[in-house]
Amino acid sequence: MADDGYRQKIGGSWTAFCRQTKKLLLLSCTCLLLLPAAIAQGNRQLPPDLMPKHPAGKEVQRANIDAKRAIENMYSEDALPRSREFKRTDSTYYVGWLFEGIYKYNHAADYIGFKNAAAALERALKLLERDYGRALSVRSDNVLVILPVYNIQIDYTIIASTLVHCYGNTDQPEKSIPLLRKAIKYNFQREYYLDPYNMLAWTVHRNRFYTSEKYSFLRNTIDENERLANRYLDSGMHNIEKNKPLNTKIFPPGYVDAEKNGVYHYKNILYAYNFNIDSANYYFELMRKNGRLPHNNYANFKSVCGDFRTAEAEYKIASQQESGDKRLQEWAYFTTILDIYKSDPKTGALLARTMIRANGSTPGYGWYNIALARTLTYDGQVAQAEKYATRAAEFKELHIGTTLGQSHYDFALQLNKLVNKEQRWQMDKFENRNWWYNPKVLTSMAGKLSDKYVQQFLIINQFAQNPERERVIYKLFSTENVVTWDEVWYLIRDFSTRYFLARFRKEAETDKRQYIRKYFEFFSAKLLMEQGKYKEAKPMLDKLLRDPNTDADYEKLFTARVYQAEAECADELDRDNERDTWLYRLYALYPQLVPFTGLKANMILHLSGDVDKQVEKRLRACNINWVTNARFPAPEAYVIFTGTGKKKNITYYVIDERGNYIVEKQSFAWQKAEETGKELAYRLFNIGGKEPEEELEKEKEKEKEKK
Repeated sequence: MADDGYRQKIGGSWTAFCRQTKKLLLLSCTCLLLLPAAIAQGNRQLPPDLMPKHPAGKEVQRANIDAKRAIENMYSEDALPRSREFKRTDSTYYVGWLFEGIYKYNHAADYIGFKNAAAALERALKLLERDYGRALSVRSDNVLVILPVYNIQIDYTIIASTLVHCYGNTDQPEKSIPLLRKAIKYNFQREYYLDPYNMLAWTVHRNRFYTSEKYSFLRNTIDENERLANRYLDSGMHNIEKNKPLNTKIFPPGYVDAEKNGVYHYKNILYAYNFNIDSANYYFELMRKNGRLPHNNYANFKSVCGDFRTAEAEYKIASQQESGDKRLQEWAYFTTILDIYKSDPKTGALLARTMIRANGSTPGYGWYNIALARTLTYDGQVAQAEKYATRAAEFKELHIGTTLGQSHYDFALQLNKLVNKEQRWQMDKFENRNWWYNPKVLTSMAGKLSDKYVQQFLIINQFAQNPERERVIYKLFSTENVVTWDEVWYLIRDFSTRYFLARFRKEAETDKRQYIRKYFEFFSAKLLMEQGKYKEAKPMLDKLLRDPNTDADYEKLFTARVYQAEAECADELDRDNERDTWLYRLYALYPQLVPFTGLKANMILHLSGDVDKQVEKRLRACNINWVTNARFPAPEAYVIFTGTGKKKNITYYVIDERGNYIVEKQSFAWQKAEETGKELAYRLFNIGGKEPEEELEKEKEKEKEKK
């Protein structure tokens, strides 16, 4: 889950200034009271008697800095030169270091950048506390008492909050805790930009899988850490109520709702993580009512509940709100997974490529490469998937403003490698219909199978040390799960079948998420098949296909895997006609999966043009059952050869029994017959080919030519 609370506060601060800086209240004492968001960085010039008292001998220099600051914005591109100017005037005044720290934070994109920002902010905080420490503890319901210290308290919370995020982004949570506890001791009557109790809860939750042995501020189990985080949030809510008698006399109506939204934000993160569905939904609805629904996190929550349609809609809203933020855009990463569920990995690959091009090697780059590798895996482009997985492995990812960390990153990467190794093994079968008596192919398959088991044991050994496996991976869908439910099957299929069968049967009976129960039932059926109990598994599969809670558009991967399991059962039970029917339905729904099932699908082949016999020979040598009449359930593939010499092309498309396209019509150039025959076989299963963007550009070029 993303920490959207800080994103909304800091990201909108200058907008808030522009909107509110002119909204002034004229008090009977002729002083001016600026609204909270505006005072943070806007017109800060107050009557001299209401300004904070500067140390003796520094009055003139600091008054000049204050005057210039009144027309400057610390979030602008001019913040760095202004910081230098302020420090030349008085390097002991915290304002110059504040401007420098905020500028460096907003421009940081790696570990060093945030470390440099933290250094300036630490200096600013030290100088502010040294010269204005007494102002930080002032509390009153009298505006004349608050005004002289108001800017000081606002600045402190901006510095401290940004510093906490610097520590979080550089894996130094042990520095955040004493800073937050010190802020609590100052007993601010308004939280402004810091929300210390919320940040304590966030820091604990983000590090929940560690113990006090690593960080002294933690407890010794995930459950204990989650309870601690919740207690911090309860304390934050109590603090808001405690301060109401003072604040309602000074601040405009609505400030209480704004502060409570911060607590609600972290409450729904904790409850969603712990599968307290009703409680999470309650706090999400409170935020929606207040106009502050965190769309990315709400989308994650709906996805965890199996409502993928709503999740996609919420991710689209999040994409419009989060544009330009230099961190992992969770909406993009998880949308690619939804595309896989929708049998549209090519669109997911396009989105991942777009994010990589748009963001370059900034935080999120590694995650987008993992997303691209996964979509390519499900599109059957194994070599390309391995390429981008390698890029992700070689990139030092920085996990900013999210509960997703390096352990999640490594797990997603290693699991994708496992799936690719399984597919490499299946590719030897698909490319060679005589694989079972070909010594060369069998030797290759033995080596690849060994590689797969080594990778599987590597993940299992690492996974055994992961205290979250019970509530994240084995639950198949969770807020901290960064892989598809389908990938989890590749991990567990060869291990502890009896244990997982008992576990998933129990989950199917007890899980409160009605749209998710069928996934546990499917895994139970698959595990029975692993035990050779095909007759027992088949009725379960039949029942799953009748489940009214399956979304036909957003759960195509699920339906396709059930079709595959039905075909496998029929094959083992020697029901050839049933097997062919299920394989045909699988092909029509998700053709990219078929070459990696180990089953031989029927296909009617139509060749025309100047057919190259070597290409045809290699194509027919692939593990496809080429049939010649319509009594078999089979798609019809059309392949047209054109051109000669260096301009040889193949155009192809595949239609179903009603004449609808399964594989759209497209072309590719070729030269080497051996490679082309294999490539064509994969393309007839919609593997590779043009991505949506390329097709769109092609159509645009045609339109230009017509004009």
